[in-house]
Amino acid sequence: MTNKPIQKELTMRALSKWETAVLLVGGLLMVIGSGAYILLQVWAPYVFAVGSVCFALMQFRQKYEGPDPTVRRLRHILLLSDVLFLVAAFLMFANQRNFLGLDLFTYIKYIHNNWVVVLLVAAILQLYASHRIASELEKHAKKR
Repeated sequence: MTNKPIQKELTMRALSKWETAVLLVGGLLMVIGSGAYILLQVWAPYVFAVGSVCFALMQFRQKYEGPDPTVRRLRHILLLSDVLFLVAAFLMFANQRNFLGLDLFTYIKYIHNNWVVVLLVAAILQLYASHRIASELEKHAKKR
């Protein structure tokens, strides 16, 4: 009898067709909302916020079911980027009317158009983590 360690298959929980559709629509709404905001549309933050909530919720539902610490770390980076998408939506609303009641200099320093920076960081993290997760899962699939 051999004592081989039992290797658990490295997989991400697959989303259903409905969940995949919500994820794609959420991403599309985020693109439409950010583009419309640049064109000074007052409804743009609402569209972006709905899209970012849909996108984040579906990524939170997509669990990693394996022991690999690299994929777990990358999954945490994905979740961080989802939180940053939600922060970008909040900053869009704050940028629109200064509803936080900040004085002009504080508003300009911390809020005014900083949603773009947060969105850029979130998008870069999302791209990096999603490509790395795919390559890590593919690498482990080849080993099996």
